[in-house]
Amino acid sequence: MNVFSVFRDRIVSVLDKLTAEGTLPGGVSFNAVTAEPPRDPSHGDVSTNAAMVLAKAAGMKPLDLAAVIAERLSAVEAVGHVSIAGPGFINIRIEPTLWHDVLRCALREGTAFGDSRIGGAHAVNVEYVSANPTGPMHVGHARGACVGDALANLLKKAGYNVAKEYYVNDAGAQIDILATALYWRYLVACGAVDQAEFDQRLAAKEIQYGGGYLIETAQALKGRDGTRWVGVPETEWRPVLRDFGIESMMHMIRDDLAALGVHPDVFSSEKAIVEARRVEAAEKDLANRDLVYVGVLEPPKGKTPDDWEPRPQTLFRSTTYGDDVDRPLKKSDGSWTYFAGDIAYHYDKYQRGFLKMIDVFGADHGGYVKRMQAAVHAMSDGKASLDVKICQLVKLMDKGEPVKMSKRAGTFVTLRDLIERVGKDVVRFIMLSRKNDVPLDFDYAKVTEQSRDNPVFYVQYAHARACSVRRHFATVFSGVDLSATALADADLSQLSDPDEMAVVRLIGGWPRVVESAAEAGEPHRITYFLGDVAAGFHALWNKGREHTHLRFLDPDNQSLSVARLALVQGVMTVLASGLAVIGVEPAEEM
Repeated sequence: MNVFSVFRDRIVSVLDKLTAEGTLPGGVSFNAVTAEPPRDPSHGDVSTNAAMVLAKAAGMKPLDLAAVIAERLSAVEAVGHVSIAGPGFINIRIEPTLWHDVLRCALREGTAFGDSRIGGAHAVNVEYVSANPTGPMHVGHARGACVGDALANLLKKAGYNVAKEYYVNDAGAQIDILATALYWRYLVACGAVDQAEFDQRLAAKEIQYGGGYLIETAQALKGRDGTRWVGVPETEWRPVLRDFGIESMMHMIRDDLAALGVHPDVFSSEKAIVEARRVEAAEKDLANRDLVYVGVLEPPKGKTPDDWEPRPQTLFRSTTYGDDVDRPLKKSDGSWTYFAGDIAYHYDKYQRGFLKMIDVFGADHGGYVKRMQAAVHAMSDGKASLDVKICQLVKLMDKGEPVKMSKRAGTFVTLRDLIERVGKDVVRFIMLSRKNDVPLDFDYAKVTEQSRDNPVFYVQYAHARACSVRRHFATVFSGVDLSATALADADLSQLSDPDEMAVVRLIGGWPRVVESAAEAGEPHRITYFLGDVAAGFHALWNKGREHTHLRFLDPDNQSLSVARLALVQGVMTVLASGLAVIGVEPAEEM
């Protein structure tokens, strides 16, 4: 039950009656009318802008129309008090009985509480991580993985039919570079060259991937093929080592993702798309729409690069759809650009039936957004949309000092290093503790300390405390039915303390948080909500320590204790539900 959706419907019902009576003119849209929590909770539970957005159509001053609407709302079911604030906001205080009903709903539905149908089962493709299969994933990939996975979970909870997808960039120059590095590691493993020669070639940049992770891959290749590829022509070993390297790297990447709790539904291959001539098909489709031409681009703004020349190129008319310049589809040698390949990949998604696509990009891909959105709009005649989430950089520190690079990777801290240091749950929670387009500081010391300044500990501790209350209840009141159904039937009218009701309202706000976060595509709102619930629960716990009559368990009053346990169970429910969205296991003991 989304209380705010319920009250928006009731507000619209009042507006319909005012329309029938002639106070409001017919044909006026109520789409802009909202029902949201007021900024200041002391003003009420629900605030609506109805009077302000409809005043002009009604030919009335906002405050005058607000008075008319407020009078009608006062008679609506479960409305306790109505007031008018500022330029015409109408604030509603809801009767406690409705909040108690919402708590009962949470108890009966369990972690399914908050599930929504706003997605209408529409298909959504969420593509994230998609790291080149040239080595282990690093900390930057971790953020994209957490954001993408949590967003996909959130959309599922909101009622969308979600496909989690990983795009394997297994075609192109970077794979040849990987094959070369693997070949030289293989030669070292076979004793055909010594380590000194490898190091010299690495220093001369003849080898670009020098991380130790390829040593194990080279040993595996030697174990399978022996010295078969030593001394043979490059044309023979390169395709074999390309395939072996990709398979090995993807196995490592899959393991790293699994350690983070990320399990894509689909792994799409760039190589397969190229071999199926999907690039040509996409280019032909755009050409048939008169969106491809041969032309000469203007020189780049600012300082012109030395290698720039005004030459004819095959271009896509991306400026037609809001891009800054038209974009090349082919390189000077006639081969396809990366952009052309990415168009083909999104064309493939569209052909698979995805009208809503979400890509999670790294911080260095900000300039790529407009052209990809233009391409998706063009290829689908505006039927499909592409939303791009840019994940800004993660600054990894320990007690304020930069963390040294990974010995295994050689140039960066790997995702596996991070997980082994602090655990999967900490990584996922902290990566979602800020909006994706804001830089993030990840300090080992801070994210593992047991204090309220550590958000993941604060939330996990709230759930563990709630579990502790439940266990203690069973020892104080043996034989009492603690099932969700039984707790939902408790006399919740006994929950009368303002702080108790504040926590009930937080629980009741969970369905709205799910819908608003899903509509905005912002999974970090879930961690904020979890922090608010944890803070409310901890405050209630501490209040009980100071005032014994407010403790969760009163050995002399079983009925009151059951009602308060229902509240505690509600806290556990929304914490577990929210943690499931972001992929974190709720702690039962700490």
